[in-house]
Amino acid sequence: MFTKDFYFDLPEELIAQKPSGIRGQDKLMVLDRSTGNVSHFMMENLPNLIPHDALMVFNNSRVRRSRVYGIKDTTGRECEFLFINPLNLHETSDKYVSTWKTMVKNAKKQKPGCTYHFPDGTMGTILENPEDTGTEFRTLGLDRLTDENWFEKNGHIPLPPYIRREDTEEDSHRYQNIYATETGSSACPTAGLHFTEPMMETLDSMGIQRAWVTLHVGLGTFLPVRAEKIEDHKMHFENYSITQETADLVTQAKKDGRPVLAVGTTSVRTLEAAWDKNNKCLPAGINSTNIFMYPGYKFNVVDKMFTNFHTPESTLLMLVSAFAGKENIMNAYKSAVENRYRFFSYGDAMLIL
Repeated sequence: MFTKDFYFDLPEELIAQKPSGIRGQDKLMVLDRSTGNVSHFMMENLPNLIPHDALMVFNNSRVRRSRVYGIKDTTGRECEFLFINPLNLHETSDKYVSTWKTMVKNAKKQKPGCTYHFPDGTMGTILENPEDTGTEFRTLGLDRLTDENWFEKNGHIPLPPYIRREDTEEDSHRYQNIYATETGSSACPTAGLHFTEPMMETLDSMGIQRAWVTLHVGLGTFLPVRAEKIEDHKMHFENYSITQETADLVTQAKKDGRPVLAVGTTSVRTLEAAWDKNNKCLPAGINSTNIFMYPGYKFNVVDKMFTNFHTPESTLLMLVSAFAGKENIMNAYKSAVENRYRFFSYGDAMLIL
């Protein structure tokens, strides 16, 4: 199967550059994956479209201010780093307090030994790492502890590249889910951006059950597919955790034949990666996954999905195509373009039943 098979023409003006005026006031497309039929609603209609016996599973990961700009010592020029995940390389050296896997702009010019100064005076150095050769990734050693306070002082909200502007104070809360509690993502699990406190209260009042997983969004979710054949694409690992309470709720729902509705593709990936096929249960614990779902994948846990509209030729588009059928998804996306839906992170939503 070819990557180009997942291309669709999207007018640039439909790529949402800003969030809607008020959180939750977005369009909602409903796709019946058994028939391919689409219908059009608003987010406020969502509670009445969900089966009342459904278990909704949300990803409670919180976005880190992981885009940080450093000044390169040799040139005095600004260099952009996206901090992906911490490494333990500093344990073998007393020179660096912390080390990170980063994605760097103009990576070819950022070579081992290059040094940078960050806003609070922290010094960073590109370290030798054979895995970084020929990629946009660099291992960065820093002389100060990079805890969440450090990122709050030095970092910016990591808006995706298709949002063609600098982050603002508004993004600090609008590019963050209201229920996000576990900091660690390099991008927002954006399906959750549509949910408000009143919406959650409505779902509670209707008796719709809720569970949480944590998957910290990294390169596995948003790195583009560069392979000609999708089977040749290698996903990066992302860390996830599942509490015993969530494990019990999901396992019981599957035993009872109740639908599991995953909110966002990251929740889908967590549930499907963790599911124990032999014992037909969801184990609790901490793990990582590089699961890649494309047409032909058989879903074991997720029965229904709430998601955003995804970029052409992306792993996320391939995932929803695996779930709902490629033809159904492409037809639904065509309808979304015709009806002027807003696409991607700050865009509108889709419910797949």
